[in-house]
Amino acid sequence: MIRVLLVDDQPLIRSGFRAILDLEDDIEVVAEAADGREALALVREHLPDIALIDIQMPVVDGIEATRRIAADPALAGVHVVILTNYGLDEYVFNALRAGAAGFLVKDIVPEDFLHALRVAARGDALLAPSITRRLIDRYISRPLGTGAAAGLEELTNREREAVALVAQGLSNDEIAECMVISSLTAKTHINRAMAKLHARDRAQLVVLAYESGLVVPRGN
Repeated sequence: MIRVLLVDDQPLIRSGFRAILDLEDDIEVVAEAADGREALALVREHLPDIALIDIQMPVVDGIEATRRIAADPALAGVHVVILTNYGLDEYVFNALRAGAAGFLVKDIVPEDFLHALRVAARGDALLAPSITRRLIDRYISRPLGTGAAAGLEELTNREREAVALVAQGLSNDEIAECMVISSLTAKTHINRAMAKLHARDRAQLVVLAYESGLVVPRGN
């Protein structure tokens, strides 16, 4: 069962998402919140698998709520998925840097919405490759993270290869196929890289890969 916390300051938006989720046998909405401060209290109370958080809210916004969740070791199992009206923008990028596992646009079709939540709950993939490409091309144009670059030196060649493939938006199965290894071995390489780089999840791993210069956006 995938346990979801809905966080949006608009009751109609929350009701719409809840109506979709309540129809699914493997998904349960455990609570709802209207702002980031309330969300933080409910996350700690319920420990959901997914916190679906609006990016712009009163009191505490989605980016700050994400940052606080990501910084709390007790909430390591909570995957934050950001909701936005605007698609790919600087707010979304900042949320990913703060620790969000991915983002969804509010006008997403129900089938894609449900698929995205299940993917996020697995922790198997960040975003569709096309979305990852747009994110990287628009917001990461040069290496920025010297700390990340230093951390990369601790990675084995196979771990670096796996991280580069994660940054391309590939799933564990696709990475395994590219590297000619099992899915379990691919997952092991990724998990070890995340531990060495102190990345909370695949979203941060992607950001680190580009900021450190391990992967260079096309055209740069």
